[in-house]
Amino acid sequence: MANSQEKITVYNLADLKNTSDDAIPNYLNSLKFTPSHRLTDVRLALGYSAFALAAACFLWDYKFGFESTKTYTAAAVAVYTALNTFLTFWILYIEKGTIYQGTSPDGQSKIRISSSVKKHVPIYHLTVEAETATKDGMRKEKVVLKQPFTDWFDASGRFVAAPFQTMLATGIPVVGRFDAKRVAASSEGTTAYTPEMLDALASAEVATGTESKKTKRRKA
Repeated sequence: MANSQEKITVYNLADLKNTSDDAIPNYLNSLKFTPSHRLTDVRLALGYSAFALAAACFLWDYKFGFESTKTYTAAAVAVYTALNTFLTFWILYIEKGTIYQGTSPDGQSKIRISSSVKKHVPIYHLTVEAETATKDGMRKEKVVLKQPFTDWFDASGRFVAAPFQTMLATGIPVVGRFDAKRVAASSEGTTAYTPEMLDALASAEVATGTESKKTKRRKA
């Protein structure tokens, strides 16, 4: 999970989005969700295959010359083009901004989360698709969330985990089932965090982290 001691530029949407994206797998893994790396594995396989083909093409041209290998080179170019075309298709139409895919701790639900932002608009958009096994078959549900980054970043650019996790637990039923304490706590009070509250939470996390490091040094 992003460390609240690390600061980012609050006006940089890419940094805000990437930091938030990185916090989601860490939070879900802490709840014992099991991540699936299938999408990433396919993308890496396509990318490395294209690179290996280009490298091989260069080597045999360097060693044997163009004339003796031009037939193989032409075939390699066609395969390379096909691989990159499929890679582009995979990223745009299969992954579609997916930042997490995994299974719930009880193995009953599969979840897929994608994120996006609009240009110059500091609003975080999440689309969550879940499939849950029931006695009547698979139940599908889709949840769309959008909240301003200021709900979990303080004025200095520090990520504050508590409100971000509250947003996920209360907004995504599958997640809320496995973080019932956070859902219950949010229902007892307001879920809106003021800038002062964010600063206080961030300071508390920094203090806790510092104390933890001091304790480890003493034990050493």
